[in-house]
Amino acid sequence: MDHGRNDGLKQKAGGRMRKKVKWIILAVCLLFPAAALLWQGTCYYDADAKAEEALASDSAVTVTRTDYGWYFDGPAEDRALVFYPGAGVEETAYAPLLHLLAGREMDVCLVKMPLRLAVLGKDRAGEVMGRYDYSRWYAGGHSLGGAMAASFAAEHGEELEGVLLLAAYPTEPLDPDMTEILIYGSEDKVLNMQRLEESGQYAPEHLREHVIKGGNHAQFGSYGDQKGDGKASLCMEEQIEEAVEVIRGAVR
Repeated sequence: MDHGRNDGLKQKAGGRMRKKVKWIILAVCLLFPAAALLWQGTCYYDADAKAEEALASDSAVTVTRTDYGWYFDGPAEDRALVFYPGAGVEETAYAPLLHLLAGREMDVCLVKMPLRLAVLGKDRAGEVMGRYDYSRWYAGGHSLGGAMAASFAAEHGEELEGVLLLAAYPTEPLDPDMTEILIYGSEDKVLNMQRLEESGQYAPEHLREHVIKGGNHAQFGSYGDQKGDGKASLCMEEQIEEAVEVIRGAVR
């Protein structure tokens, strides 16, 4: 048997395989950004004028732009929230909600996500938390942002007091000592209600679930109507006000 010939054939086969893998990796690298840009072009929601107004500082809250996004600094001294925006939504759309929350004693770090997809920045909460000295931290977000915040929380339960899920749900078990604050609108047609119900198996002992009557999916942010959503019977300001009061009553 010609072992040299066989070795040569194996080397050639290995070389062809490496080339195939190289081209597959290259194709993925090229196609993923293209797909992401196409996705953004069809499901992209910009912040509106009301959101822009909420980025201005006032006597109660100082709003600062940072390299990770935005910091809403209110009267709170010991607790803060890291907030992830929903998929395709400009992060500043949540300024009205977060400004109001910061003014009621819960500072907020609003994180800007790559391509507006929290799934690409799930662990950014850890980076943000390392910059401040709050003793009690919460992770949270809206829709996909909430799901990714819950995923982060599931892996870092010892660092967090709880999670805030707006029209979102966890997909893995949360620390039993954690607080889960779950809020959604009765007219939400985007949220998968079956999966929301199934997520109860992952909930910690301290669960506060609240349904905003007449609220929908989009009105936790200020970016207009969302495709496939239900029609709200109350205005955005009313939905946000109710959500903030529920959060205030649930945090420890």
